[in-house]
Order: sequence, then structure tokens, then C-alpha cells
Amino acid sequence: MFAFNKKTNLLESTSQNYPLQDVKDPNLFREFFPYSEVPKVVFNHRTVPMNVPNEIWITDTTFRDGQQSREPYTVEQITHLFDLLHQLSGPNGVVRMSEFFLYTRKDQEAVHKCMEKGYQFPEITSWIRASKKDFQLVKELGLKETGILVSCSDYHIFHKMHMSRHQAVGHYIGVVRECIETGVRPRCHFEDITRADFYGFVVPFATELMQLMEETGVPVKIRACDTLGYGVTYPGSVLPRSVQGIIYGLNHHAGVPHELLEWHGHNDFYRAVNNATYAWLYGASAVNCSLLGIGERTGNTPLEAMVMEYAQLTGSLNGMDTRVITEIAEYYEKELGYVIPPMTPFVGKNFNVTRAGIHADGILKNEEIYNIFDTDKLLNRPVLIAISNTSGTSGIAHWINTYFNLKGEAAVSKKHPVVEKVYQWVNEQYNEGRVTMITDHELEVLTLQYMKELDLEA
Repeated sequence: MFAFNKKTNLLESTSQNYPLQDVKDPNLFREFFPYSEVPKVVFNHRTVPMNVPNEIWITDTTFRDGQQSREPYTVEQITHLFDLLHQLSGPNGVVRMSEFFLYTRKDQEAVHKCMEKGYQFPEITSWIRASKKDFQLVKELGLKETGILVSCSDYHIFHKMHMSRHQAVGHYIGVVRECIETGVRPRCHFEDITRADFYGFVVPFATELMQLMEETGVPVKIRACDTLGYGVTYPGSVLPRSVQGIIYGLNHHAGVPHELLEWHGHNDFYRAVNNATYAWLYGASAVNCSLLGIGERTGNTPLEAMVMEYAQLTGSLNGMDTRVITEIAEYYEKELGYVIPPMTPFVGKNFNVTRAGIHADGILKNEEIYNIFDTDKLLNRPVLIAISNTSGTSGIAHWINTYFNLKGEAAVSKKHPVVEKVYQWVNEQYNEGRVTMITDHELEVLTLQYMKELDLEA
């Protein structure tokens, strides 16, 4: 069988049939994942076409996966962060959904408080145990959708669930059907998909879910979960590790529509952002993230990173207020006591701070030379210079102008007498053996002192 694809303007085969392969022994892909060695990346040089959906968006798991690696948030903290997510998302709902636990009374209270705000975006969704009682709880809370764990690798099916593949599919389909009968939309979390038998289990199972969706008329989302961060995006890499192969296969072979496909990645091999971006490029409308990337082990895909990926891919922020990213970072550090590594892009205190004198000289002439974009406008983070033994007079001039907000004719040049005096003091500090950075407080006191001595105003 074949059909005409309006997006590609081509006749395409629609007759692929991948039956469930019920095996006696688990397929653990030992050639790729020898536990006593670093995992292998294997190539067969087969590629799939890029297939960007008409619309892409971000979903959030800060209050679910993000709470699995830190002390639980209080209700007040959750509601405040939810407010910030709403502001960041903007009126067009780029951050479309936010995922909550429902296990405890505190979790349920947080859901109530956030729902009372009446925001359209992000929509509140849940993650629960697969039981009729929990499905009923989701419905009573007024939520329309919930996540359900459907582990799909033989590591989980055989060694955690102690089932065969056939038994696992039967169990999962029964649970999803029960969820639908309760009146709740299911979102199926395909756990450990990057170690799963893709054509022997993942595609036939996803195909059955699509048949269930057609039978009931209720949309069934599929979240492809790279649970251990094994996903890679190298052209021609082999399944089950190929991100583009997974997304293409779910869409093309299992018939999962773009808008029902979501990627959830972890950062164990430093690939979370890249993998999520490729999931968008190859057919998933949604990528699942957490604020600051906080999550299990090495963390999830950082939400703020995907905001910037979205802007780069689409050429637009689509109404998002990126200045809120700085508010979020400040809230984590000041109110939650969370230490953000200073070099972290967009949120670390040093992400747009330069120390090298030659760089400072360039920034003083034109900050575009050494700044990624207008960080002051987009993130409320002006370019900063950290003063050390390598900063030079240009760095000190830029520090003074930024710290005291001196602009235009009021700005000092690197030849200004105050700059030269501060520079001499800094050099003396390091000549006497200092090894630490000069603090802003020291520079402020010193600058004001020299301004006064020279009868100048800051």
C-alpha cells in the first residue's frame, strides 16, 4: 500500500508491518552496551530524512523528574516557579505543559494552587502509578492528561518486570485502555528506548497504541525516554541509539503523528540538548525539559537551553520573555540555595563575563565582538568584566562603566586617570602575590576614592 504525502509531495509506502518479536532471552545489545566498558557507537550508514513538524514546543518536568534528584519543593516554591514558567512561555504557549507528581497531599495541593491561577499555558499534567485509583484521582483533580510508565527495553521487561514482551504489551495496553475509560488522555513513557529492540518491540507496541487511539478516538501521546542518555545524533548511527532513527521510525513506521511525539532525554554523555534538538528536526513536536536541567543523575535537558534552540531554529521567540530565565536562576540561588556552576550558559554568573585583557579591549570598542547576543536586552545580563592580573586598562574601564552605568560622554576610556590608578593598584596586588580575583566591592571603594581625589564624579 502507498499514499500521497502532502508534505513531501511524493507517493510513500504505508504498508510496513513489524510484528512483535517475543523472544525467549532478553536482547541486551551487549555488542553496544558491554557493562564493563564504555558503550559503543555503531554505524550502518543508513540515514533518514529530516522532517520538522509544522509546530514545535517545549514541555516541562521540573516538578516531576526535577524533584527526583533534590529535596522536594514546597508548595510555595512550586507555585512561584510555575508563575515564572508561565511568564517565560508567553501568550503563545511555547512552554506548553508542566508535569506534576500526584503522590502526596502536598503534591496535590500544589496542583490545586497552580490550577487556581487559571493559566492556559503551561497546561498542568501528571505522572502517576498505573492504577485505576490513580486515574480516578487525575480526573477528580480536573487534569486532562497523565503520564504512564511503559518500559520498553528488555533490561526492564525481563529483569525488572519479570515478563515476556508479549505479556508486557498486553499489560500496557490494558492499563492505557483503563486510563482512557476513566476519561483521561494517556501519555505513554517509553522508558529506556535507547536500549530497546526498536523493530521487535517499540514499533509494534506503538502501532498497537495507534490502533487503540483510532478505536477510541482519544489521542495517545508517546514520550521517547532516553533514560540513560545513550542517544546519539551521528549520521548513519545504528538503532537503538540513533535519535533521528527513533523519531523517524515512530512517525513513519508506527504512524505516530508529530504532535503526539515527545522526546525526554538525560545528560549522562553530555548530549541532552543536541539530542532534543534533533528530535525536533526529525519529527517530534515536543521536547521535555526541566529548569536548569535538574533531574535524575546528570539531569534532564535544560529548559532554558531549548528556549534558545527554539529561537535559533524558528527565528523567533514567539512571545517568550527570555528575561525571566535570569529571574529563575536568581530564585534558585537566593531562595532555594541551589548553586549554579558559574560557567553554565545563560544562567551561570560568569557565562558572559570576560577576564582576558584583549577580550575586554574588544568589548570596550564594541561588545558584539565577544558577546553571543545582546544579553542585557534578552536576559537582563549586561556584559561584565572580571578584574584580574590579565584584565588590563580596557577591562577596568569597562568594569567602571558597567558598574556605575556610565554611558555616552560620561563613560571613561582606558586612558582615563582613574582607570590608570586602579590599574596600578591591581598590578601591585598581584605583584605582591595575590592569587584571587579582585572583588566588585574593592573596585567600587577604590574607584570612588580616586574619583574623590581627582575631584571627579561617578
